[in-house]
Amino acid sequence: MMFAPSQLDVRRFFCATYRKLRDQQPLIPMEAIAAEWIEQHPEYHAELADEAAALAAVYSVEEGRSNPFLHLSMHLTISEQQAIDQPHGIRQAIDLLAAKRNSLHEAQHVAMDCLGEMIWASQRSGLPPDGHQYLDCVSKKATLR
Repeated sequence: MMFAPSQLDVRRFFCATYRKLRDQQPLIPMEAIAAEWIEQHPEYHAELADEAAALAAVYSVEEGRSNPFLHLSMHLTISEQQAIDQPHGIRQAIDLLAAKRNSLHEAQHVAMDCLGEMIWASQRSGLPPDGHQYLDCVSKKATLR
């Protein structure tokens, strides 16, 4: 069975991870990965520190507010994809992109654009997400000059 946390579960996870990070408490492996990305996004710390507000927050495109939970979730997703190399070849593509950009963080942001495009296309078409299209997008960005 696939793990499918609710929006509130995701927000609680990131807020709890931030609290544990801030209080220097031990982290489970998934929290440790999340904590690395939280540390690289200090602009989200205030929102992560106020769990009640985080649970109630609405992030609309119209307001132009970035959703820290979606952003951090995408970092976590891409980190997991790299760790298990799924879709096959994504680890190499992101490694190449990170070398080209001289930053894993920037490489992940580029991969996020591709991931977002894949999800959007899937939602529009009603078809399952196309991992090959996603991998092709990241690979092309890694090899473009």
